[in-house]
Amino acid sequence: MNKNSIEHVELPALDKDNLGLYTEEHVHGLEIPKVTWYKHKGLRRLYLMIPVLFLSATTNGYDSSLLNGLQTLSPWQDYYNHPKGSRIGLFNASYNLGGLSALPFSAYIADLLGRRAGISIGICIIFIGTVIMVVPAANHDGRFIGGRFLVGLGANISQGSAPVLVTELIYPQHRGRMTTLYNVIYSVGAIVAAWTVFGTVKYDSNSGWIIPNSLQVLMPAIQLSLVWFLPESPRWLVSKDRHDEALAVLVKYHAAGDVNDRFVASEFYEIQETIRLEKENSRNGWQMFFATPGNRKRLALIALTAFFSQCSGNGLISYYLHSILNTIGITRSYDQSIINGGLSIWSFLMALSAAFLVDRVGRKPLFLAAGFGMLIAFSVWTGLSAEYAQTKSKSLGRAVIGMIFLFNGCAGLAWPGLTVAYPVEILPYNLRAKGIACLYACKALASVFNQYVNPIGLEHLSWKFYFVYIAILVCEIIIIYFYFVETKGPTLEEIARLFDGDQANVSGKELLVHGNAAEGSNEVAITTIREENR
Repeated sequence: MNKNSIEHVELPALDKDNLGLYTEEHVHGLEIPKVTWYKHKGLRRLYLMIPVLFLSATTNGYDSSLLNGLQTLSPWQDYYNHPKGSRIGLFNASYNLGGLSALPFSAYIADLLGRRAGISIGICIIFIGTVIMVVPAANHDGRFIGGRFLVGLGANISQGSAPVLVTELIYPQHRGRMTTLYNVIYSVGAIVAAWTVFGTVKYDSNSGWIIPNSLQVLMPAIQLSLVWFLPESPRWLVSKDRHDEALAVLVKYHAAGDVNDRFVASEFYEIQETIRLEKENSRNGWQMFFATPGNRKRLALIALTAFFSQCSGNGLISYYLHSILNTIGITRSYDQSIINGGLSIWSFLMALSAAFLVDRVGRKPLFLAAGFGMLIAFSVWTGLSAEYAQTKSKSLGRAVIGMIFLFNGCAGLAWPGLTVAYPVEILPYNLRAKGIACLYACKALASVFNQYVNPIGLEHLSWKFYFVYIAILVCEIIIIYFYFVETKGPTLEEIARLFDGDQANVSGKELLVHGNAAEGSNEVAITTIREENR
């Protein structure tokens, strides 16, 4: 089917003789036809392109493993005069300080210029930051910190758009799995960084650390070269009154070019009406997060998800594995690099497996399983570390390594996959880009705190510092159980009803309101039915 045949599609007029069916569909939720993606021409084409968007997540993954690996390299340690304590904390935190600085920009770029433009602008900033970081200069610390700041800024601008575009393009049946896979690819960046460092571990020159730093631009460069081949978000297009283009995207990919597909007609109507209602009944400023109980809960869940994803003990492994291994007698660069690389692969495999469970078991069960598993593993890890501190037994040191792997495996059940997938689901369209900007800002803020406190805590308290994270994990489990909302099932628009009830700005709101007003009557008053062909 050529482009012109789907650009000016006229949806069938609403059949007013079947208002009962229409009410059922738009009040109680669309019935999503089950499809096998690889047998569906449109989805097959779309899903082969979607991994390009996943590459945004690799930047954070690469960084989480990069500095960990660099600390094991003698040339890097010599070049930066063996940084310790708050100085190494600042090296780590500079990336997240840059990410925090993206908060005022990323949402506006995504909403004003489009999702693909947001990704591209962020990648260009990453390029600039990487060049600053690796070009030799007299002010070693300043250039390294400034370069990492810009890389963090660019990464969060890019990631303010990429997961949003994934969520807004995916067929509803596959939303949970695909949005979870987005941040699972975080681990691919960590794997590439860990094994790149391992490949340079025997270098005696500065090339040993310059090469891993430079390769930070590899996956962003691939993404920049391919991102404009993807379609723009149909929801963003509708918000800009480009309805023909939005419908063309849905027909091409969700209906394999069938302009008469009933589900796509309903999906398109739901998107149009939801965005119309949001525009009519809501403002678009940041204050909207505090305007309703539902939005306040969304903001709280975003902040909690960001905090738990960074401060459940996993930040220790991501950025200070070098220090942890030193405390159990594993000090050789070669051994530390092997463990770092193995952890990255193990974490990726566990997170990948969990991504295929998210639509079967739901989000909360995975969060809770991760929390309980991490708590048990971390408690045993703490006990073994305490024993090792007194006995210096090599077998206890090996057991600690086993607990670190177990901890990371349990963490992979929810983190990093649901770190982005859960917040992006619970946000309505008019707050989605801003909410994801808040997510990454909160993650950056938690990481800055994490990265300043961890090296100081490890230096002064050694294994006793682990009790802080045991307490956090206990609180985390309680909060997830009583406060988090399960989002398995509804379409992206319909999730709003879980937070806002009958007042949710979703297609069918007016039917529901007037239907309740006319309870006991067979007639349903419809104040607004938009049948304009666009």
